[in-house]
Amino acid sequence: MRRLLESAIAKRSPILTGDTNAIRLIDAAGDGIPNLILESFAGRELVSTTAGTIPRDVVDWLRQRGNSCYHKRLDQHQKQSPAHLSGPETTEPFLIRENGINYEISFQSGYSQGIFLDQRDNRAEIRRRMHPGLRLLNTFAYTGAFSVAAATAGAETTTLDLSQPYLDWTKRNFSHNNLDPADHHFCKGDTFHWLKRFAKQRRTFDAIVLDPPTFSRDEKGRVFRVEKHYGDLAALAASVLAPDGFLLCCTNFRRISPREFEHQILSALPRPMKPTHSPMPADFTDTPYLKSLWLH
Repeated sequence: MRRLLESAIAKRSPILTGDTNAIRLIDAAGDGIPNLILESFAGRELVSTTAGTIPRDVVDWLRQRGNSCYHKRLDQHQKQSPAHLSGPETTEPFLIRENGINYEISFQSGYSQGIFLDQRDNRAEIRRRMHPGLRLLNTFAYTGAFSVAAATAGAETTTLDLSQPYLDWTKRNFSHNNLDPADHHFCKGDTFHWLKRFAKQRRTFDAIVLDPPTFSRDEKGRVFRVEKHYGDLAALAASVLAPDGFLLCCTNFRRISPREFEHQILSALPRPMKPTHSPMPADFTDTPYLKSLWLH
């Protein structure tokens, strides 16, 4: 087991650089270690398992590494914060770096720690495509990582999320990169509502990021399911997209194939758009669950 663990980490050493210190070190069956994920956040480690316990030899190995390590049980029904496992405790938020950008992370924030590492390459591509004078709309934004990536390239951003605490977290991420949140826009509320409002205002964006939850229910009881309603969402977003703009449509819903995902979206769009799929980052070696569709 020790050899498998260390081999998986060694393969990823080229990804860890002075500009990027948050990656997935071990990706379950993709590295021959089913049901175990290990991620590094600036030297602090998070081990995630589908079971309530971790094999004893893995625990011993983690303790010998000496890093601050927390354990999270992967359970969509009981989403709990990670529990301290070994090494120094990490009780305060801290910063990680991804492609030279700072993001705030917390092991006490609940089930998610402030960033989704599987979107690293997409954030880098957003940053590459944006420049001063362009406008990005980041929906279902969580802690605004896409917004920060675009803003570091000089773009004007609008960040949209239902949660005020996450919008506040987004503003801190701006500040961690010497970006003034006052130069950008933050909207609290339902994405469908805001897209309709932007359309009435004839407000358009050069880039729109759509990464909704697999399932959600709004305050009026209306249900959103990726497999049924993503096309409606994409069509609404396309109505506020500038003529030369692009959409990034993502989902981590495992029971839809990339081909089905593409067909659902393209068949709902009011005008033809050219689709391009992007793969997951190289440190994600297990099942490629994340679908990322760029539409131009």
